[in-house]
Amino acid sequence: MQDLLKFAPYLLMFVVLYFFMIRPQQKRAKNEKEFESGLKVGDKIITKSGIHGKIAELAETTVIIETMSGKLKLERSAISMEMSAALNKKA
Repeated sequence: MQDLLKFAPYLLMFVVLYFFMIRPQQKRAKNEKEFESGLKVGDKIITKSGIHGKIAELAETTVIIETMSGKLKLERSAISMEMSAALNKKA
């Protein structure tokens, strides 16, 4: 019993760490993966670096987007879920 009480603060700290840091990060990663897999040709997107465009072609891990200055090939992970959702909400 005494040994268990010695580890109680560490256990409590781990539980708090899990629910406030680890679990939300896992949930966010899952949402981003779903967003990336749900992209389709014609979607308007914004990249994490701020480039606006429309998806022209899709590959397994890359996308080709049309911008005002031409076409760009990007990784799917370079597309910002939040900014693209805000862009599509306004339009």
